[in-house]
Amino acid sequence: MCGIVGYIGKRQAAPLLVECLSKLEYRGYDSAGVAIINEKGINIEKCKGRLKNLEDKLNQNPIEGTIGIGHTRWATHGEPSDVNSHPHYNKDMTIGVVHNGIIENYLELREWLQTLGYEFKSETDTEVVPHLIDYFYEGDIVKAVMKALDKIEGSYALGVVCSFEPDKMVAVRKDSPLIVGLGEGENFIASDIPAILAYTRDVYLLNDKEIVVLTRDKVEIMTKEGLPIQKEIFHVTWDAEAAEKGGYEHFMIKEIHEQPKAIRDTLTRRIAHNSDEIVLDDIKLTAEDLKNIDKIYIVACGTAYHAGLVGKYVIEKLARIPVEVDIASEFRYRDPILNERTLMMVISQSGETADTLAALREAKNRGARVIAITNVVGSSVAREADDILYTWAGPEIAVASTKAYVTQLIAIYIVALYLARLNGRMSVEEYRVIRDELLNLPEKAEEVLKRKEEIQKFAAKNYNHKDIFYLGRGLDFAVALEGALKIKEISYIHAEAYAAGELKHGPIALIDKGVPVIALATQEDLYDKMVSNIKEVVTRGAKVLGIAFDGHEDILKVVDQAVYVPKTLPLLAPVLSVIPLQLLSYYAAVERGCDVDKPRNLAKSVTVE
Repeated sequence: MCGIVGYIGKRQAAPLLVECLSKLEYRGYDSAGVAIINEKGINIEKCKGRLKNLEDKLNQNPIEGTIGIGHTRWATHGEPSDVNSHPHYNKDMTIGVVHNGIIENYLELREWLQTLGYEFKSETDTEVVPHLIDYFYEGDIVKAVMKALDKIEGSYALGVVCSFEPDKMVAVRKDSPLIVGLGEGENFIASDIPAILAYTRDVYLLNDKEIVVLTRDKVEIMTKEGLPIQKEIFHVTWDAEAAEKGGYEHFMIKEIHEQPKAIRDTLTRRIAHNSDEIVLDDIKLTAEDLKNIDKIYIVACGTAYHAGLVGKYVIEKLARIPVEVDIASEFRYRDPILNERTLMMVISQSGETADTLAALREAKNRGARVIAITNVVGSSVAREADDILYTWAGPEIAVASTKAYVTQLIAIYIVALYLARLNGRMSVEEYRVIRDELLNLPEKAEEVLKRKEEIQKFAAKNYNHKDIFYLGRGLDFAVALEGALKIKEISYIHAEAYAAGELKHGPIALIDKGVPVIALATQEDLYDKMVSNIKEVVTRGAKVLGIAFDGHEDILKVVDQAVYVPKTLPLLAPVLSVIPLQLLSYYAAVERGCDVDKPRNLAKSVTVE
């Protein structure tokens, strides 16, 4: 979750690092800090709270210097505070460290270092790192870092500077994201590409346990044993403006409006009007391979997990292969049944989600084949999976996922169609019907967005309620779960989603006069049953917003207000029906005065367990 940046060059490092960190705010943080090297040694400024607090301190007391590291922290060990903020340092402040991840054996290392006379100021696991490097330091910071790594267990992306060697910076990663930016007479490190995009488009994507030594004019990558590694430069092609609000009040509403383009981009080249072929360059699964698969697991967290629930319906319906969906944080702890006849699909927007990555590795250790759906090229999930399908959503800055979710749905439909064609469960004619409807979704999503005022009106009337309930059947239930999560995330309204058929088994006891209920009714074969369920909550006094396809004006007979989405195949309805739920969450949060893009206690990318 933490954001790391580092700079070595000719510019003043402090303001540059703060600017770079501001591009990583979406990762979630509770404190920020920088360490700058100059003729006085390492100068550190850090504080609890927003990046603005750090910026104000640096404006009041500027720190000169052209090499430095910066950090935004998400607390895992030790509460958010000035002293627990990064960077951390050794006793005489000659070594500075920023860290993303968790040092699992930090207590053991801390106790050992304390017996050697080292003193600790913070409650963090990270503070063992600068002391450990100090212990091994004999005039070569690179060798000291290498020796320290041999002692460390856990996950880490590290940026290290040393005042005795002010012309270099050392970085290393294991299970936490880190990239290197390449400039002219300057070089960078960062947790993610947006941090440095204003300065360079050429980057190295680091693999686990690769060590980088940066100077102003050179970048050397090596193994932890010191053997040189040659790497290809990855050139970033997306526009820096994609990381800006573009005139919208919040990133979230901007990203909701970017969904038609994101859908179109994710379909591009994979599925085309004039072709019956599905082009998946990075999925090499053959018909022969599929014959040996008897079960699919879809494993993910949060919003991606909800996309996976849609995936279960779709893959089982189209490809007729049994699918189980699991929360990544639970999956590996229940001793799942995995073998070479298992296909796992992992879904992660960032490609760095710790629990999802751990599940992927568990599956591979047991012989399963893994397909990854991710939005980040070169991410850990992408590199470690056997097959990859990228969602081309572009950077998503708001913590609450919107365009990442709909592109995950599109990716799932593509994979489902691919599997169904591969195992012969789908005729060309059936494929063409779904293909053509998929390709019409971008325009239909644009039409949904034109109807946003209806959602805004409902939000304006109901944002003060403490509870809100979502109902759906079949695929509508999967979407209802995502809708409930979204409104919880950013408006802090307690929300629950239920399969409408389960009402009589308990949830109906929660329905009281005036309680808002969002009822999804896009599944044609379940429509009449859903209307009956709506009547049940209306009878108990609920205020119901119905979401249905165009042409179902009859739903107005049982709901207080209806929002219609353009008609498509019920199988594809989640792509359209989720948009009103995203808008409802957004407008409710705005009405309540919430920090829409950075909701409390949440982070964009959960890179620690």
